[in-house]
Amino acid sequence: MDHEIIGRVIDESAWVPDGVNQGLPSAARVYDFLLGGAHNFASDRMVGEKVLAVQPNGRQIAASNRAFMGRAVRYMIGEGITQFLDLGSGIPTVGNVHEVAQKANPGSRVVYVDYDEIAVSHSQLMLAGNDNATVVRGDFCEPGEVLETPEVRRLLDFSQPIGLLMVAVFHFVADERDPAAIVARYRDALAPGSLFALSHLTADHAPEQMAGVVEAMKNSRDPMYFRSYDQIAALFEGFDVVEPGVVSAPLWRPGAGIQEPVEGVYAGVARKGSAGR
Repeated sequence: MDHEIIGRVIDESAWVPDGVNQGLPSAARVYDFLLGGAHNFASDRMVGEKVLAVQPNGRQIAASNRAFMGRAVRYMIGEGITQFLDLGSGIPTVGNVHEVAQKANPGSRVVYVDYDEIAVSHSQLMLAGNDNATVVRGDFCEPGEVLETPEVRRLLDFSQPIGLLMVAVFHFVADERDPAAIVARYRDALAPGSLFALSHLTADHAPEQMAGVVEAMKNSRDPMYFRSYDQIAALFEGFDVVEPGVVSAPLWRPGAGIQEPVEGVYAGVARKGSAGR
């Protein structure tokens, strides 16, 4: 056994919970692979390579989504938000919500929610000693359970504005689970002035390639369901969408230096108004 393999075994022993089926790919780990992370298995990398074979811009699309999340969190901090609920948070990598938020405001509080064992296990390691951030294992598609979790209620004050993030999660949710109703349940729990960030993969710009992505993911734990611009924009119903609206992720308040932004993700940020909408 060479040093690289030995090192990987040692590394995995620190972040892989007992009983994890390493042969069943998961979206969180495939996304980690596309972002260049190390917390993925051979089965995830195999799916990731299939994704890249049919969508060569897969890494750039993943990176554009991740960059949007960072800009959205910084925007929320600038609007006075100091507490965040990140649903379907995935495997921690550079630029996590708590890193961005606590760099700007050390008192920021963050709760991550994910159902992937690896995502939760590694998040626990990363957050050890951080009293203002925690991770909860749960299915964000069950808002009642998530919102009543003791750790969520301990760290977040729902009488005050919250930054709610649903970044790159709903393209793993079938229509039968009613994504709009899920968003509405969380929206109703938020105080006026709360901000909501959402991003979602689409096949609008490259239908054949993205059909190949769906095929590559169909036998994973997380099959994919791409939606059109209109379907994604409808998920913001009941919120007031802030400028520049729902746009391709690289075009959401990009700052300087964006050249030839890659298409594939729609994203936006919206505010819950004082009228209770």
